[in-house]
Amino acid sequence: MKLEGKNVGFAITGSFCTFDKIIQELENLKKEKANIIPILSANAATLDTRFGRAEDFVRKVTEITGNEPVLSIVDAEPLGPQGKLDILIIAPCTGNSIAKLSNGITDTSVLMAAKAHMRNNKPLVISISTNDALGLNLSNIGCLMNTKGIYFVPFQQDNYEGKPKSMIAKTELIVPTLELAIDGIQMQPLLQ
Repeated sequence: MKLEGKNVGFAITGSFCTFDKIIQELENLKKEKANIIPILSANAATLDTRFGRAEDFVRKVTEITGNEPVLSIVDAEPLGPQGKLDILIIAPCTGNSIAKLSNGITDTSVLMAAKAHMRNNKPLVISISTNDALGLNLSNIGCLMNTKGIYFVPFQQDNYEGKPKSMIAKTELIVPTLELAIDGIQMQPLLQ
């Protein structure tokens, strides 16, 4: 229970097809007795999709974590100066967010939280979910992999025949990845 008592930022972007898995991992992280600070992008917090209603998702995240989610850039910015988080994970992390993060763009609550958190030299973990990981976003993923303090949840192609450039993290490895990253270790093998 390496995460017991740790302040874990759990930032969620709009890869809606993974939200059921993310709920499960929030529950697993709660079992580890971590204090989970949820941070939701505007898309994750407001868009109703074929995967569910945003209002229901936000309510479920709040119930599991026991904390109101950070929903704005203004509310995310103090996370850095206050040194509030021991570790931050972006799960799921869309290709859009990967591209912006690797290029220093902070136009969402999630990206502001990441930027603010990284100034404290504490670990940032990325759990990718993108249809263009082996396409346009490959260079951005490589950039982030070579950035000190950034770790990845191991990932794999999710449908090599139908979507050959798509990759998704093995969300069931979120907790062990966080446990290693808090000690500065990248979980291996990274590509599964």
